[in-house]
Amino acid sequence: MGTFYVGCKVENHKDQRRAAVVPKLLVDTGSEFTWLPAEVLQRIGVEPVKKDLLIQMANGQLLTRSVGYAILRVDKYETIDEVVFGQKGDLSLLGSRAMEGMNVYVDARRKRLVAAGPVVAA
Repeated sequence: MGTFYVGCKVENHKDQRRAAVVPKLLVDTGSEFTWLPAEVLQRIGVEPVKKDLLIQMANGQLLTRSVGYAILRVDKYETIDEVVFGQKGDLSLLGSRAMEGMNVYVDARRKRLVAAGPVVAA
């Protein structure tokens, strides 16, 4: 499949004027959460609402991180989601929950996000 990156505008969900652009997020369908540098989130006033959340990494390692809420915009797609306050050495990732909220899927061949079509409702 290969990997690819997207740029993402991150906004404080309480004050959308407080925003930053993260130019390079790894699109990672294997990660539930979106991971962003803590310094970016702190600079735009995103507050940790879940502290010391236990997270299991793909290699089985357990670690703790804080989580807050942010609006995420990639191209014409947007959602509000929980975001992990990434620490030094953590990758910056666009996770599967954000992609589901944006109603997009991964076009692996063209390495891009694509609109998923109508939202299914019961």
